[in-house]
Amino acid sequence: MKALRLELAVVGLLALLAWETFAPFLPQFRDSRRTRLRHGLRNLALALINTLMTAALFTGLWAVSAQWAERHSFGVLRGWETTPWLHALGAILLLDAWTYVWHRLNHRVPFLWRFHRTHHSDATMDVTTASRFHFGEIFFSHCLRIPLIALIGMRVWELVLYEMLLLVVIQFHHANIGLPSWLDRALRCCIVTPAMHKVHHSRLQPETDSNYSSLLSVWDRVCRSFRLRDDPHTIQFGLDGWDAAERQTVEGLVKTPLVADARGIRSRA
Repeated sequence: MKALRLELAVVGLLALLAWETFAPFLPQFRDSRRTRLRHGLRNLALALINTLMTAALFTGLWAVSAQWAERHSFGVLRGWETTPWLHALGAILLLDAWTYVWHRLNHRVPFLWRFHRTHHSDATMDVTTASRFHFGEIFFSHCLRIPLIALIGMRVWELVLYEMLLLVVIQFHHANIGLPSWLDRALRCCIVTPAMHKVHHSRLQPETDSNYSSLLSVWDRVCRSFRLRDDPHTIQFGLDGWDAAERQTVEGLVKTPLVADARGIRSRA
């Protein structure tokens, strides 16, 4: 399943890059293939760092946590083992609910926002933005997953399945693509769609602080953080004060949490 996840990541990336090339939603990089290449490689460099860190530090710990919970019959889903599909569904729902909470915390807690800015400072969002996360944010997120897996009573294959689903949907809704309005509306009854997530990457703070869901869209509806823009073409991506060239290099992105900028660390009510 790990090999399948990697294959899905590569196939999804290539397919969506092709879609963005031949039918882009916004005319980004139209005049410069070199700029697009640099942008993509920069974002994928962060993805490589995060992948290596995850493999080296966390994959084994997640497996140990899941195996410990199963061996001791521990976790919220204890007793559901006799119905594997129901157990898997419950595990995915609970982990996705936590993913929503964690994402929202990254916007509300100033310390966490310092790291999450790396993701939101991309003014030309495309499929590679789905991989643009600071390794500090990934480190904290993955550390919290260790006890969470045991608390849920999640099995290793369920975690891998969730990661596969999450990866596909995240690549999909970050891509510079558009769907017919009826199709986007139908899909977002279940999952996060491009029209929905584009709002989350808006420079306007009320829009940035909305649509926190990553896989299932239900959490934004339940928690009243769901928001749409009538015309997504009018959305401007990025963060004010973070467009300078030196802040968009790999080095600049790595240093993002160290930069104290009032325009980047926004006041919170």
